[in-house]
Amino acid sequence: MTEDLMQDDTEAGDRQFVTALARGLDILGCFKSGDRFLSNHEITRRTGLARPTVSRLTHTLTRTGHLIRDDKNGEYRLSPKVLQLGFSVLAATNITERFATDMEALSRGPNPYVTAALAERAGTRAVYLAACRSHQAVSLSIEVGARLPLFYSSIGRAILVGMTAEKRAEILAQGIREFPGQRQRMEDSVRDALKDHETYGYCTSFGAWKPEINAIAAPLLSVDGTTVYGVNVGGPSFLVSPEELHEHYGPRLIDVVASFSRT
Repeated sequence: MTEDLMQDDTEAGDRQFVTALARGLDILGCFKSGDRFLSNHEITRRTGLARPTVSRLTHTLTRTGHLIRDDKNGEYRLSPKVLQLGFSVLAATNITERFATDMEALSRGPNPYVTAALAERAGTRAVYLAACRSHQAVSLSIEVGARLPLFYSSIGRAILVGMTAEKRAEILAQGIREFPGQRQRMEDSVRDALKDHETYGYCTSFGAWKPEINAIAAPLLSVDGTTVYGVNVGGPSFLVSPEELHEHYGPRLIDVVASFSRT
């Protein structure tokens, strides 16, 4: 997202919005799983911010302890202080502890290669809060904190379906601003998600995110109604077929979500 676009969407219409803070968070958020160090040049490319802005922000984030600068190459990595924030989120989200038994039950079944997970939306991503996977070496290895595309993963689609129509339209617009070239694909994905949920009671993603992954997911609303989570079951496509997910895991997923919602 470019700086000009961010200004149009936020500063112009919201005097309470602190642009510098938002840009700093964009920098922290541009680190992906597997990234160890990022240069200012790469951060600039990923965020769309101006190079001088990135330089000032990475310097500030280093001073606050959220980034660590490597003295040899001048690149940056996230510090344990950021991890501390993540654990604070998990500690405040007691649903992960409450849902642990249900996830374990979902992952058990006729296929030893499936993985069950719980996620919450963060921007246009679904972030794993908890995961329970088989001990099989070829089961999915997605860990807590992993970020999946909201519009293409089954768990992301489930979160979208669980939103109000107004909120869903807002997030779709956000996704289009972020990835304008994917507008038609995202709109089609939302329609498919709604159709799946109406047909099956859950959403599907059979190779839509990654060709090697099949999964189904259902929305789970928090007790106070303020948060929509996604619960999924899936696995490697060469070991976990759509037919098996529909037949053996679909009914179980629906029952688990319905039972949890009543507690």
